[in-house]
Amino acid sequence: MEEKNKILTEQNIESESRLKAIIETVIDGIITIDNRGNIETVNPAAAHIFGYKPEEIIGKNVSMLMPEPDHSLHDSYLENYHRTGVGQIIGKGREVLGKKKDGTVFPFLLSISEVKLQDKQIFTGIIHDISDLKKTETALRESESRINSIIQTAVDGIITIDTSGVIEMVNPSACRLFGYSEEELKGRKINMLMPEPDRSLHDNYMHHYHDTGEKRIIGIGREVSGLKKDGTIFPLYLSISEVYLSDRKVYTGFIHDITRQKVSEERLRRYAADLERSNRELQDFAYVSSHDLQEPLRKIQAFGDRLKMKEYEHLSEQGKDYVDRMLNAASRMQNLINDLLTFSRVTSRSKPFVKVNLDQILSEVLSDLEIAIEKSGASIETSPLPVIQAEPTQMRQLFQNLISNAIKFRKEGETPVIKVYSTNVQLKAHMVGTPGDELVQIHVEDNGIGFDEKYLDRIFNIFQRLEGQKYEGSGIGLAICRKIAIRHGGDISAHSKPGEGTHFVVTLATQHLPEEIY
Repeated sequence: MEEKNKILTEQNIESESRLKAIIETVIDGIITIDNRGNIETVNPAAAHIFGYKPEEIIGKNVSMLMPEPDHSLHDSYLENYHRTGVGQIIGKGREVLGKKKDGTVFPFLLSISEVKLQDKQIFTGIIHDISDLKKTETALRESESRINSIIQTAVDGIITIDTSGVIEMVNPSACRLFGYSEEELKGRKINMLMPEPDRSLHDNYMHHYHDTGEKRIIGIGREVSGLKKDGTIFPLYLSISEVYLSDRKVYTGFIHDITRQKVSEERLRRYAADLERSNRELQDFAYVSSHDLQEPLRKIQAFGDRLKMKEYEHLSEQGKDYVDRMLNAASRMQNLINDLLTFSRVTSRSKPFVKVNLDQILSEVLSDLEIAIEKSGASIETSPLPVIQAEPTQMRQLFQNLISNAIKFRKEGETPVIKVYSTNVQLKAHMVGTPGDELVQIHVEDNGIGFDEKYLDRIFNIFQRLEGQKYEGSGIGLAICRKIAIRHGGDISAHSKPGEGTHFVVTLATQHLPEEIY
């Protein structure tokens, strides 16, 4: 009998040791209190959760671990339970707030069990800190709120449908786009927003995808037509993504209204057609100018020259003035016709592009302008220019127009200084062409009279002259330069201030694809 008691005692000790080890090492907090709420035991996890040492809280009322109002009301909760036997949390468990030693209030799950010993009653509380869980839940709610805000305020329409094509979610932009309220769309089939034949065929499209996995638009995106509530059919760009949730699959469509884009494209098409027609008319005018206008003009010049050579001395002073003015007007008319012919050639089909050494072109232009350069006393400063694909005649015309302008619009009493140099640039997203293409910029700077940049949008248009009749010219030269630059994959711009000179920048592509050369 004594041996049996000894064995039982050893087993009890072993069981108690095992239980103590579990309590001491468990990650959740465990606290026991007596029937007056005084703490009797606390495991390391509970002490750690609340930030106390075990000896700091054992023997104290458990309400010290509670924020208000529970801190003040806890004893009355306990007395009420002893009196009525009705517990608000005992045997149930719920989420409550705890108060750490440093005053921090945190959430935890509390489960309380009542234990009746031989001589007393105790309560055991198991504490599971859910601070991290709450942070995750808060972050998730914030994320959902952020995503929802993005969806609700998005400029483009967003619609979600299930695998049967039934609308589950629609944002305000999509409602405005199609002219419906949210209530009118949710729960309805998506094909109500489609004109025929898509309206009747949409279910077949979905069945085909579910059966074969063949994607016609999912993950691809394309231009389609939409049907508004008032019956209006409009163009839109639709991209669809397939979303796998935990238990099902949905489809989200992003809808971008391209009505304005289509209108702009149509305007551009009409503009291109009008431009092509204008070019043909200009070519016809050039033909007329080269034959019907130049023939009588040549006769006027010939007879005028004859009068000046043979009869000039026999004319009165007024007669001499008439002859001089006639020849001067004929010369200006001839220059205007020549400029118009040049302009028409740039806008019409011309020679194919070849490799052009711009240094050589510039040298030839400066040689042609030698007399004007010497007469004006101009100083020409040049730096090496690249070899590009271009039309040589047009490059010559480009340099001649810009340098002639720099000489013409010089300041009185000051030596004209003209600088010609180049820089390489990489094509940016906002520029015309394919990003990554190499471009070259030709710079022509002068110290002449300059101009106010508020006229910048005028100077490259045909027949635009800022200085009136003060300087000779037809107002076509810079328009020709712009046509040449555009035809060579670039454009022309200028920077200037009155009295401070002008800086022209001509952007040209260094190479051209065969289809670009027209």
